[in-house]
Amino acid sequence: MNASRLGVVAAFSVLSAHPNFTAQPNFSISSFNLISAFSNRNSALPAETLRSISALPAHVAGTFNDIAACHLSPDGDYLVFDRRSHAVHGVPRNGAARMIVQIGVEAGRILRPLAFDSAPDGTFVIADAPSGMERIQIFFHMGGTVGGFTLPGRNIPRIALGDFVLSGIGSLDYTGKTILISQPESGTLISEYGPDGRTLRSFGELRATGHEPDRDLHIALNAGIALAIPEGGGFYFVFLSGIPMFRKYDADGKLLFERHIEGRELDKHIQTLPTEWPRRKTTAGEFPVVPPSVRTAGVDPEGNLWMSLATPQTYVYDASGDKKRTIEFHAAGVLTPTNLHFTRDGRLLVAPGCYTFRWR
Repeated sequence: MNASRLGVVAAFSVLSAHPNFTAQPNFSISSFNLISAFSNRNSALPAETLRSISALPAHVAGTFNDIAACHLSPDGDYLVFDRRSHAVHGVPRNGAARMIVQIGVEAGRILRPLAFDSAPDGTFVIADAPSGMERIQIFFHMGGTVGGFTLPGRNIPRIALGDFVLSGIGSLDYTGKTILISQPESGTLISEYGPDGRTLRSFGELRATGHEPDRDLHIALNAGIALAIPEGGGFYFVFLSGIPMFRKYDADGKLLFERHIEGRELDKHIQTLPTEWPRRKTTAGEFPVVPPSVRTAGVDPEGNLWMSLATPQTYVYDASGDKKRTIEFHAAGVLTPTNLHFTRDGRLLVAPGCYTFRWR
C-alpha cells in the first residue's frame, strides 16, 4: 500500500471515529469527498443574527411575482429583477414602480431570464435564454440598451434550485467593464468577456472530482460563481456543488489559495453527499441532476467573501481566506438569500424579496 493510500486510510479511521460522522451506504474510501467531509471543528463560529432595517413597501413588493434580485441605482432607486415576469422595474424611494425592461425575444427585451447584476455606474446586465440560446444584454438604469451578445451553444441547467438555474450565465458577475462567467466546459473555471462579447481571457484549472470519466458530472461539479474583488484585488471562485470550496486568484489570474468551506452547519450536508447522481432530460440533452451546496455569493467593498449555503446560513471569509462570521438573516422570518447586493455606505440588499441590512 503506497503512502498516499495509507494517508487516506488513516484519515478514514479518524473520520469514522468522530462522534458526528455517519457513513452513508455509498460512502467509500475512494470517494473524492472523504477527507473534506471531516469538518474542522475549530472553524465553528457562533451565528450572528442580522435583522432587516427596511424593505420595499408591502403594496409595492406585492405587485411583483418573483423578486430574484434587488439592487440600487446611482440615484438611490431600487432596481427590481422580477424573474417570472421577465421584467426589470425601477422603484423610486417615494414613487410607483416603472418597467425598464419587458418581456420579448427582440434586442432590448428579455425572455427566460436567468441572472441580473449591476455596476456602480448605473448600467446592469441580464442573461436570458430565448429558444435555449444564451444571451447577455447591457442596459442603462434609466432604460435603453447599451449592447449585448449571444454565446455559442445552448443553455444547460447543470446546477439548479427548483426552476432557478445557478450555473453558467445564471451566475454571472458584472464589473461595469467586463462580465465574468463560469464555463468549466471550456476547460477553465472562469471566462472574462468584454461588453462586445469578445473573450478577453480564461483562467482557473478545474478541480479534481473523482468523476472525470463522466464528463457531464465532472463539469457540473466544477460549475461555480466567479466574482471580481473591488479595486483590482483579483477574483474569487466559489464552487456551487459537491464539496464546498472556494479559490482566490490575483488580478493576473494566478491561483493564490484554495479553501474548504467548513462549519457545523454544513456537517450533515457534507456527510450525505452522494457519489452517484441521477440524470434528467432537458431541451439540450440528458444531464446529471446536481443540487447546490452554495446558493449565492458576493463580495463586499472591503473584499470579504460572503457565501449563502444550502442551509439558511451565510459564511463570511476575509481576504486571507479565514472565516470571520456566520450569519443568519431575519426579515419576515429566517431568510435564505439567493442574491446579495452591497453598497459602499454599509447596506446589503438581499433577495428573495427586497430587504435591507447593515453588513458592517
